[in-house]
Amino acid sequence: MQSVYILSGPAGVGKSTTSKALVHTLKNSAYISGDYVSNMHVNGRQKPWESEQEISLIWNNILSLAQNFISKGIDVVIDYVTFPSEAYWLKERLEALSVNVVYTILWVDPETLLKRDQLRKPEHQMGERCLILIDEFRASGLDTKHLLDTRERSVADIDQIIEDIMNNKQYRLVD
Repeated sequence: MQSVYILSGPAGVGKSTTSKALVHTLKNSAYISGDYVSNMHVNGRQKPWESEQEISLIWNNILSLAQNFISKGIDVVIDYVTFPSEAYWLKERLEALSVNVVYTILWVDPETLLKRDQLRKPEHQMGERCLILIDEFRASGLDTKHLLDTRERSVADIDQIIEDIMNNKQYRLVD
């Protein structure tokens, strides 16, 4: 059975690093960056966190891409700030394709998050937005079983993190 892995968490937590490592671990896989999909809309684009219409467009495009890859037997890794309602929305729309949907929220404390954000290129730093996202996740009704605490982990631990994401059934979305 194919899988769709949704790697989420606040900006700066390590979603892209982890997602890219995961996609290279899988035998036949595709990488969907929600940020790349978001930036496809050039003129008239609004910030997703300020526009329900923009976030709807992004998720419909992610869904279409995921469906296309799945239909060709390709596992999918989605790298994007994904709240529980969005993860379940996607799972519901993929049910006819009989795939496992794995939803993992990478998590750290605010201090660690800000330190990691400072390690990013200046044009990619999110600053205060990182902390706002922590609060938004806490208010989103998330089930803590989907949290993967990476506070004590580094890039050197990426293989263990990937193994946990792939094999720990607590991250699977079930009805």
